[in-house]
Amino acid sequence: MSDSEPGTAPTIDLREAMRTARSLRRFRPDPVPDEVLARCLEAATWAPSGSNAQAWRFVVLRSPEARAVLGPAFREGWDWVRTIYGQSAEPPAPDDMSRQARLTRTMLHLVDNFEKVPVYVLFCYRLSGFVSEFIEAGSIFPAMQNFLLAARAEGLGTVPSTWFTFGEDKLRSVIGMPDDWRIASLVAAGWPEGRHGPVRRRPVGTVTALDTWDNPFLPS
Repeated sequence: MSDSEPGTAPTIDLREAMRTARSLRRFRPDPVPDEVLARCLEAATWAPSGSNAQAWRFVVLRSPEARAVLGPAFREGWDWVRTIYGQSAEPPAPDDMSRQARLTRTMLHLVDNFEKVPVYVLFCYRLSGFVSEFIEAGSIFPAMQNFLLAARAEGLGTVPSTWFTFGEDKLRSVIGMPDDWRIASLVAAGWPEGRHGPVRRRPVGTVTALDTWDNPFLPS
């Protein structure tokens, strides 16, 4: 990260930001300053938008009322997910240092401390009724990715989640969301206790095809 003038956004190589913006789930209690959050949200508004409609809304959540909904919803989501993947309700053994065990520990930390996350941002989009809901959501996810990369440049840790769905009705009531709006994702954000680091992804050639479905794209 390079030096920047006071009050301006820090800079980081774009590819480095993308390569190291892994999900972080342990946050320090320090608040996220409004000016930092505003820079990340401004980056979200720079995302492509169909017909430039910008039919999105970003809801910053800090209230006790929102936390009272999100904590239980997140724990219900964890119970559902761990059952699907056959994970025990008990934490991994202290001497288990496998990748899965480390991931589970960070998940459990977030589950147990979700009400303490410094700030949450809901990424929402409006329904027009002219096209499918899937298509209408096509602009909100690039906006969220812009936010995640801007947060990485600021040094923030983030983790997106859809587990708000386990308390969505209550959450919509708390924030007064109109019926013609939908929530695409919830992002938890804060100053991380851990470090940013490289993401682990499959090689390009295993997930990309050239012209036909079964013809791998293998760049020279």
